[in-house]
Amino acid sequence: MVVAQEVPQPPPQKLPHLIIDQVIEALADVFLDGYHADKVIERRFRAHPKWGSRDRRLFAESVYDTIRWWRWYWHLAGLPPEEYLQKDALDASRLWQVWSVYWFEKHGSLPAWEECREINTDKLQRRRARTVPPALRASFPDWLHDRGAAELGEDWPHALAMLNEPAPVFLRANTLKAAAGKVCHTLAEEGYESRPLGEELPDALVLTKRQNVFQTQAFKDGLFEVQDAGSQRIAPFLQVAPGMRVVDGCAGAGGKSLHLAALMKNKGRIVALDTVEWKLKELRKRAARAGADTIETRVIEGSQTIKRLRATADRVLLDVPCSGLGVIRRNPDAKWKLHEEELTRLTLLQADILERYSRMTRPGGKLVYATCSIFRSENEDQVRAFLQKHGDEWTLEEEFRLQPGDDGGDGFYAARLAKSETAKKESADSESDE
Repeated sequence: MVVAQEVPQPPPQKLPHLIIDQVIEALADVFLDGYHADKVIERRFRAHPKWGSRDRRLFAESVYDTIRWWRWYWHLAGLPPEEYLQKDALDASRLWQVWSVYWFEKHGSLPAWEECREINTDKLQRRRARTVPPALRASFPDWLHDRGAAELGEDWPHALAMLNEPAPVFLRANTLKAAAGKVCHTLAEEGYESRPLGEELPDALVLTKRQNVFQTQAFKDGLFEVQDAGSQRIAPFLQVAPGMRVVDGCAGAGGKSLHLAALMKNKGRIVALDTVEWKLKELRKRAARAGADTIETRVIEGSQTIKRLRATADRVLLDVPCSGLGVIRRNPDAKWKLHEEELTRLTLLQADILERYSRMTRPGGKLVYATCSIFRSENEDQVRAFLQKHGDEWTLEEEFRLQPGDDGGDGFYAARLAKSETAKKESADSESDE
């Protein structure tokens, strides 16, 4: 069974009403206006620069935990079960009721505020004791819970429990500037305690408590990036070496491009592609901070962008768009925004990207297909379908799937495919090696 909060924690001695007002507004931004929770929180932090670390932690935890357990808290509040995601059923009173349940579940008491008086804690506790459907108790949409059980079978209950746990903060030492030990020492001098993760992830650190590392001088100097432990396994899995030509086909804001640049010791060439210009702009800014000067960004403006790179890459990384199920504990609002129709659209897109972008790999080169999902339909099934069609040119070398909680990190999948040395030569409209 997935448990939201078993042991009440003592409430803070002083609970600022103004901060909880901001929590209620943030919940409205997420559930009524559709904004992403992390962006809502960042915006509130910028708007309130005088908040101390305790205030920021209170605000962020209240927002994330209320979103994470939204359906369950809605039930405990005694609100109509079919209305928990209906925008026209949400008003300030109901937002306050759901937050009040969160606070009671966490601390065992409620503040003596007018907004909290609609919650009858005796009735709440009776509702909590009742047997309810597993999707409701886990605070997941029915369809997503059923899909997880169907795709993952006996692995689903553990994955589900981990997806409802807050995620640690992991760092990746930027070895272009500093090893993990130096980063750990430098952060300690600034008052941030971290520890190495171990030999399997030699560049990884985990914070011993959640803190805002983006304000540290070490971050501003480019000594590290914030990157999940599972995500840090993807770039090394591509088996790059200095001097190679590498294409990151779905680069986004470039976390894995930066990791590749460090693994290649800033020697070679990395072409980072994405369909969204602002993400590549963010990548360029991050690359400058990291001292990664081998990364070239290109916006994918049509099929010609891919065609010009046919058979030119020693390595291709395809970290494709996906459901994001493996990282839901970092983005709990995603489970309320994702729909089954969107998952179907994503699987079609993934197959299309793998089919077309794989052509950028030269004969004898390698490709990694990766997602931050744990659904087989987005992972193993995609790779098997591709190999069934192209088994004469491609072979599966290795694959892995990380469940949420492995290494303490998020859920990921990756498969490394090798292209035959004798694979059919692509057309001559590709770029020549530079």
